[in-house]
Amino acid sequence: MSKPQQFAEDERDANASGNQAPAVANDILPDTLYVIPVPQRPFFPGQIQPVAINPQEWAPTLEAIAAEGHGLVGLSYVDQQGPDSVGPRQFPEIGCVARLHRPPGTTGPGQFLVQGVKRFRILRWLTDKAPYRVQVEYPRSTGDRDSDEVKAYAMALIQQIKELLPLNPLYSEELKHYMANFSPNQPSLLADFSAALTTAKGDQLQEILDTLPLLARMEKVLLLLRKEREVAEMQTRITSQVNEKVSEQQRQFFLREQLKVIQKELGLSKDDRSTDLELFEERMAALKPPEPVRARIAEEIHKLSVLETGSPEYGVTRNYLDWATQLPWGITSADKLELAHARETLDAHHDGLDDVKRRILEFLAVGAFKGEISGSILLLVGPPGVGKTSIGRSVADALGREFYRFSLGGMRDEAEIKGHRRTYIGAMPGKFVQALKDVKVANPVIMLDEIDKIGSSFRGDPASALLEVLDPEQNAEFLDHYLDMRVDLSKVLFICTANQLDSIPGPLLDRMEVLRLAGYIAEEKLAIARNHLWPRLLQRHGVSADQLKINDAALKTVIESYCREAGVRNLEKQLARIIRKSIVNLLEGGEQRLRIGKKDIETLLGQPVFHSEKLLRGPGVATGLAWTAMGGATLAIESSKVHTLNRGFKLTGRLGETMRESAEIAYSYVVSHLRDFDCDYDFFDTSLVHLHVPEGATPKDGPSAGITMATALISLARDERIKRPLAMTGELTLTGQVLPVGGIREKVIAARRMKIPELILPAANRRDFDELPAYLREGLEVRFARNYREVFEYVFHEHRLEKALH
Repeated sequence: MSKPQQFAEDERDANASGNQAPAVANDILPDTLYVIPVPQRPFFPGQIQPVAINPQEWAPTLEAIAAEGHGLVGLSYVDQQGPDSVGPRQFPEIGCVARLHRPPGTTGPGQFLVQGVKRFRILRWLTDKAPYRVQVEYPRSTGDRDSDEVKAYAMALIQQIKELLPLNPLYSEELKHYMANFSPNQPSLLADFSAALTTAKGDQLQEILDTLPLLARMEKVLLLLRKEREVAEMQTRITSQVNEKVSEQQRQFFLREQLKVIQKELGLSKDDRSTDLELFEERMAALKPPEPVRARIAEEIHKLSVLETGSPEYGVTRNYLDWATQLPWGITSADKLELAHARETLDAHHDGLDDVKRRILEFLAVGAFKGEISGSILLLVGPPGVGKTSIGRSVADALGREFYRFSLGGMRDEAEIKGHRRTYIGAMPGKFVQALKDVKVANPVIMLDEIDKIGSSFRGDPASALLEVLDPEQNAEFLDHYLDMRVDLSKVLFICTANQLDSIPGPLLDRMEVLRLAGYIAEEKLAIARNHLWPRLLQRHGVSADQLKINDAALKTVIESYCREAGVRNLEKQLARIIRKSIVNLLEGGEQRLRIGKKDIETLLGQPVFHSEKLLRGPGVATGLAWTAMGGATLAIESSKVHTLNRGFKLTGRLGETMRESAEIAYSYVVSHLRDFDCDYDFFDTSLVHLHVPEGATPKDGPSAGITMATALISLARDERIKRPLAMTGELTLTGQVLPVGGIREKVIAARRMKIPELILPAANRRDFDELPAYLREGLEVRFARNYREVFEYVFHEHRLEKALH
């Protein structure tokens, strides 16, 4: 062993205090040591605590230390612990020499008790593999320990430790150990003890160990203690808050339980079961259910009285009774069966739709005569935005009934109509039982929107489930699967809406009375916009009628150039857009009032969507009338001779199968009767004829374009254009008969919209035309044709036909 060194640091402190610090003074320290890495945090002089290592990995090092005989070991802070991953480069320059008080294995597997003695600095590595042996020196702390500044720092450290004592009892145990072994007048050991007391990271503590100047070390330790105090205070505050919350909750729980017991003893309250039973019995006393329903509910109430409140069956039974006792068994509202009031309500809510209003008044008149409204289910069919839903609400207002609406669009689960079985988790009644529960009367107006968009899936067919609901002969005993009791729906007035009838199943459609809403002409739209849409939008946007006004010319421009749809929903959107932009102008321009005229519309809404259209004219061109789900429309049909090389017939325009058949029939009929129509007999034998319906991106189908296609082909063969604006509709047979078609109202509105003064309709549709309101028939010259010969005479030989008629 090399020459030993005398340990003198803090010796003067120990002698001055009169206390002998064990294993600190008068020790002879060797100049070579075996070093062992310690994880997590470094070891400090004066510190006594167990050190845990892996005995299998460091067994050779411990044997070498035991062979030395002095029981001293160098402890260095290293993050990595395995001997294979630790090398000389990982060890810091400064470490702590420590004395082994208990040999390894006596304090536990892999633990030995050591006491820190003094700092050491590694001068040279004697081995580069474990066991690691190094040559060391023992640096001393620098600075005057008797200076006032050092004393001030020492007092500050002691004060910080005192402030930590109430926050954590572990600090008290550490301080007792320090006071039992060291003097408070040793600033170097005080600084090291204070650093070891904190929970700082290993790198921060190693920085304290590396700092030899006393003042600098004490300053760094003081910062760590202050941070430790802040963390401890925060932890104490959080713990206190949590304890307060828990204590308050426990206090409230005990108080509530005591209150329940006291109220129960005094007879002021009852348990949950008694409360539920009284609630259901009180509800039943106010109802007038049929005897089977009363017996079933009484049975369920008795069942509830014997069930434990914590059992799952109790919750299921309680939910069932909650639904069953909230239905309005035998509770109805009085109907207002005054026709004058009903007519006033319908006229106040809607402009136009005179035929629909008349039919609703007839329906109400029957109810007034009979004394009750029942037995009929209305189906309102029309394009989007024509007011189907609002008419249903107006009917409810006219009758003074509650109104409930739900949409059937996209519904694919039969249980939505008839309810779930009670055995399923989350079972609920169907929509109709829910509606009765919400309106609290047995005779509301229930609107079934979008009945044409109902679907079907593996969950069942809701349209078939509606057959029982919408049948006046069956719905008096409608069976809901959840309630499993008969519910009387015969007093409910059902009003359904649809855009078209094609997708509604026949058995379901047969149970309803169809009322068609064809759409509005420009004059009706103007009245609706002026009387309903504009005032409602002003109120919705918070603008007074004096601040913002629009004249009729501007409204007509909006209707004709931006909103030619059959309904008024898009018109409402465009008017709302005008109001929004006008509000911006009011705020930015500083004006108090705005007046919107025709010239302002293009500035507010941009370029017009629709322009004034002219009918296509020329040889081979005819104008037809068509019905679509969006309302009526005009349909231009063009025919042209492509070449004279061979015979042929070509169709374009994205036509459906029905229209293609109509075109083939029209072609065959015209070719077989060329002489009757004064056409060149050889025209079609040597010509490839192309028949086209414009707007090819739009699918078109329907049996109403036969006579229009035949007229276009004859016009092409005669090389003669139709000399006056007219439109026609009707299906053609191979024998030349003109068959009736549907949608006459929509087609007449489309003709008026295009300002076509003359129409040709099938003779079988004369009644449909005569039933139209007078304002729709006014100004129109209508010809009715039984066969195509009459159509031909109307179109090409009008003067000759008039002579023949006279």
